[in-house]
Amino acid sequence: MRINLKFFASVRETVGTGAETVDVPADVTTVGALRALLVARGGAWAQALAEGRALRMASNQQMCDASTALADGAEVAFFPPVTGG
Repeated sequence: MRINLKFFASVRETVGTGAETVDVPADVTTVGALRALLVARGGAWAQALAEGRALRMASNQQMCDASTALADGAEVAFFPPVTGG
């Protein structure tokens, strides 16, 4: 399955890219499993996407949680919580 990734704000700065396309193994079926796969890259990826870190996720431009199912061609975005004033 091929997934289009987008990274915003401090996540983008930490991992060094704003977007990439990845082919994920068949056992990666949720956004949470995708996040774990990226964390397993280590280094900046583990730092930016670590469990327990305040992080928002969206699938196909809809806010989602870790249990959201992935589909081939989906766009998954990772970004820090946003506050305004």
